[in-house]
Amino acid sequence: MILHTVFDLLASALAFQAIRLTQGWRPPATEPAAFRPAYAATLVAGAVIGAYALGTLNLRLSGVPGIGRSILGALCGAIIAIEIYKRLTGITGSTGALFVPGFTVAVVVGRIGCFLTGLPDNTYGTRTTLPWGHDFGDGPRHPVQLYESALMALFLLYAITALKRRSPVYTANAFYLMAGFYAAERFGLEFLKPYAALIGPFNLFHLACATLFTYAVMMIQRTNDV
Repeated sequence: MILHTVFDLLASALAFQAIRLTQGWRPPATEPAAFRPAYAATLVAGAVIGAYALGTLNLRLSGVPGIGRSILGALCGAIIAIEIYKRLTGITGSTGALFVPGFTVAVVVGRIGCFLTGLPDNTYGTRTTLPWGHDFGDGPRHPVQLYESALMALFLLYAITALKRRSPVYTANAFYLMAGFYAAERFGLEFLKPYAALIGPFNLFHLACATLFTYAVMMIQRTNDV
């Protein structure tokens, strides 16, 4: 798992750089709440709790022992924590645009680390006979980690282009667009993972993705109705 840790650190470093490099492209009116210490502490706490709670629960439901972490859980946990914080402090509007490039970069790089870690990471796909299937030691499987990395790289390209062009659609909905896209691509990829189903063919992450996608759509509608 040392290799995974190395990629986690690399992903974090590159995510920070992505935020720093694109910060100047954001409009001046962007909500400054993300710079408050209390906001940052709330975000981190929510992300950590969500990551371990959802990741571990999914493993247990799938009959896999140990402690798990989930980037989907981290995102959901951070959103819940920040929405509560915003409600308590009276903050309105989106405050997550600052983190979109960083989160996206973290997923792109982090999933490569998941892929290189192999079976111990518990993020591998189901078996496949397709020519690009990867053998992690027990036969060819879908390299779902690389699928996700590629999909988020496409969103990163869109986000950077939209930022540079000062796209009004992206400016108003940046975080929600990212959350919705991430939820949609994860929902699809979950069909290629061997996790335990909870409702029909849907696993725990399917349900989390559906909830996250619904949240993103509702927030986009609310933002554009204002």
